[in-house]
Amino acid sequence: MKIDRLIGIITTLQQKKTVTAPYLAEKFEVSRRTINRDIEDICKAGIPLVTTQGANGGISIMDGFSLDTTVFTEQELAAIFTGLKSLDSVSYSASAEKLAQKIGGSSAIRLADNMIIDLSSYYKDDLAPKLEQIKQAIKESKCITFHYCYNKGEADKQIEPYLIVFKWSDWYVFGFCKERQDFRMYKLRRLWDLQIIDESFTARDIPEDKKQFGSHMTDDYIIPAIYDSSVKYRLVEEYGHTCFTETEDGKLYTEWGFTTQKGAVGWFLSFGDKVKVLGPPEMVEIMKSTLDSIKNLYES
Repeated sequence: MKIDRLIGIITTLQQKKTVTAPYLAEKFEVSRRTINRDIEDICKAGIPLVTTQGANGGISIMDGFSLDTTVFTEQELAAIFTGLKSLDSVSYSASAEKLAQKIGGSSAIRLADNMIIDLSSYYKDDLAPKLEQIKQAIKESKCITFHYCYNKGEADKQIEPYLIVFKWSDWYVFGFCKERQDFRMYKLRRLWDLQIIDESFTARDIPEDKKQFGSHMTDDYIIPAIYDSSVKYRLVEEYGHTCFTETEDGKLYTEWGFTTQKGAVGWFLSFGDKVKVLGPPEMVEIMKSTLDSIKNLYES
């Protein structure tokens, strides 16, 4: 990625003071022309670089321009490597290791060894190719098609892809749906037969409210419930250690908001007989009806 290379060039100049364009081109495995463009971009970013001719000439940071002993502090480099390592968990490119070797050798990658972020959610072999295809489509402004499975059934979709989003512990593609004529989010685990098609698009302006992913989902449907103490760990995991009130008999009382009744039912059913819904009345009836349906399923 270009940002990796720019960071690498700046750090190399800090370490070696003066280097040649051919040296940088070979080090970062790009052309001389690419290095020249990178030098221009670094100058535009506010770090003045100069080129001198002759036997000892090359590219260097302008005399009198002061940076810290390194462009990035050790803490900042650790943050960069940690971020890159997290992306490596859903990619086959190993960007963090490659960048570390270029700017600091094998010791540099150890800066981020005290933190591991795995974004692959147990399905890297399926996820990584999808991410690469979508990134390519976004870069080339090409539409994508895929088959999608959701609560309303299954359908073939065609969208203009704009963003890859990691949210709610999962991966999504955010794009403009040609059928709905609106921006939508699609969970990557629910789609397959992903294809980049030969149909270009002109980037649309994304409305600000569409960038607030999930802002339309409110949790104002309040449901009181009482849980067995044996599931305390799950309540703490989901909402924190102050999310309940302990009753005299050791039960755990909660009043939480849910986005939908359907979502609430799924949550309560996951606790089996370790929870009792106390209200509202319509929610209690929905739980009874659902449990009756489950009972009938096993009795039939």
